Amino acid sequence: MTQYFTYDVFTDTPFGGNPLAVIPQADALPEAQLQQIAREFNYSETVFILPPQDPANTARLRIFTPTMEVPFAGHPTIGAAVALTDLGHGPELRLELDVGLILAQSAQGHAAFTATQNLDVLAHPEADLVARTLGLDAADLKGAPVMAGMGLTFTFTELTSRAALTRASVDIATMREGHARYPKGLDFAQAPYWRDGDTVHMRMFAPLDNIPEDPATGSAAAALGRLLSAEADAPLSITIHQGDDMGRPSRISVKADTTGVTIGGQARRMMEGRLVF
Repeated sequence: MTQYFTYDVFTDTPFGGNPLAVIPQADALPEAQLQQIAREFNYSETVFILPPQDPANTARLRIFTPTMEVPFAGHPTIGAAVALTDLGHGPELRLELDVGLILAQSAQGHAAFTATQNLDVLAHPEADLVARTLGLDAADLKGAPVMAGMGLTFTFTELTSRAALTRASVDIATMREGHARYPKGLDFAQAPYWRDGDTVHMRMFAPLDNIPEDPATGSAAAALGRLLSAEADAPLSITIHQGDDMGRPSRISVKADTTGVTIGGQARRMMEGRLVF
């Protein structure tokens, strides 16, 4: 039997934030079962913690959505960091991910990590296509859509108002059309946002990856931070509000500059049990 925990990430309130399944001794599991376990939990991500390949590091993380393994994601990294601290590691952590080594700090239910991998800008999808995908009018879009990521790719689109962000509702047929045109992205995942000074309200839709809407998306927050910092040609410090429109408020701190981006937030353990198959 293998132990597991669930955490709510990017919140300090029960039943807020983004749920995450954490399997802390995943080296005992057969490779073929990792994807099946992630599909069984059916959270936006499940993180498997394994011994590090380099003994100087704390752990190796493998992250799965319900349909695929991904090289990097933010809320599993934050959740795994808090879980490792709860298990006696830290506060300084060295985490091996497929994108490379991630340095993290975790104490008292709060974690932060710094990502220095490149920001890849892959495409600029047509505004009309993105508006139709989001169920919005072209007039609701303030900025030109940008498909970019730091391991996971999203289409970021600034909107004209918070009300427009609330109205967004994905049209699956148009999203499939977008994925066919731009197959390099994560199933044409959409991250529309509205900015009010140092506060950014964001939503993230990836229904083609079995994630109708995500309450908190750290990898999208990281990429957006790098994009906004590059646009301003200056360091950036913002707080991203996500999940409010689906009743799971999340708060993600983002600090970005030319060298990388630091993502921070709370996480709290919610459940624990054992895999018994």
